[in-house]
Amino acid sequence: MKVGMFINTQFPEGDSVAARVPELVEQVRMARQSGFASVLFPHHYLTAPLQMLQIAPMMAYLLREAQGMTVGGNILLLPLLNPVHVAEEAATFDVLSGGNFVLGVGLGYREGEFDAFGVPLKERALRFTESIQLMRRLWTEDRVTFQGRFYSVKDHGISLKPVRPGGPPVWVAGLVEAAVKRAARIGDAWLIANATTLGATEPLMRIYRQALLEYGKQAEEFPIARECYVGANHATAMEECRAALEYKYNSYAAWGMESPTAHMSFEEMARDRFIIGDKVSVKEEIARWQERLGVNHFVMRVQWPGLEQEKVLGSIRRLGEIFG
Repeated sequence: MKVGMFINTQFPEGDSVAARVPELVEQVRMARQSGFASVLFPHHYLTAPLQMLQIAPMMAYLLREAQGMTVGGNILLLPLLNPVHVAEEAATFDVLSGGNFVLGVGLGYREGEFDAFGVPLKERALRFTESIQLMRRLWTEDRVTFQGRFYSVKDHGISLKPVRPGGPPVWVAGLVEAAVKRAARIGDAWLIANATTLGATEPLMRIYRQALLEYGKQAEEFPIARECYVGANHATAMEECRAALEYKYNSYAAWGMESPTAHMSFEEMARDRFIIGDKVSVKEEIARWQERLGVNHFVMRVQWPGLEQEKVLGSIRRLGEIFG
């Protein structure tokens, strides 16, 4: 079983982001030294007043610190982008990482982002599927002629082929049955999002595994993203990360994300959704999720806007000790 880090590149209004960048370097360095297998990066536009570093520059900036680790998105908002651009960029990241890049992608949900890019929200699923079809051909064929509903290429090839045969694995995020079946059909893994509960995820995992059988496919990776904080003391761990996690989920609500957590207390929100405690209780909780779902790659977000660096590094170190 693997552990990865879902790095936080979002910071509260008024914070000095330039001062936070060295902290991100230190976090990736600590994760690598602690045996983490991956580091994944978030992606959004127009997040003000929340400040956010953009995904591609940050992956490139931290790539050397993450040498040997899987690097990718959680998640790249694919329908907003041209698949030729994404295919070219992904191939470059694959080469720079020595074949350790994964393209973690999702539909997106924020209407303001889609409006700004001139992409109708109702087209996102169709654009998503078409983009992946075109990118896979660009990664594997020397010359491509493709005429889709939204994108076209006429007898061209991308400038650089990926190191990994077939191109980077495509991890598809999704929260509902249709998205999970889509992940089985066109993806290499279903990337389980942070905010789902264990009870809500179990039936979706059954659907995913059944869809894999129906499509005659197998998946090697079963990644799951979680909010995770490992404190030195179980009794105080929840309070240590409460304010930062509440800030993060209030941001989701302000962005218009439909969330069942909107009217919950923090304790209700955390139950069967977040993994918080000391090393003993977190290890037990990880084992429970693994047993119930069969997941084999936990991608843990261990920092949220406002959480102090000392607490973040301590949580990373303790997580590494759990998985070590």
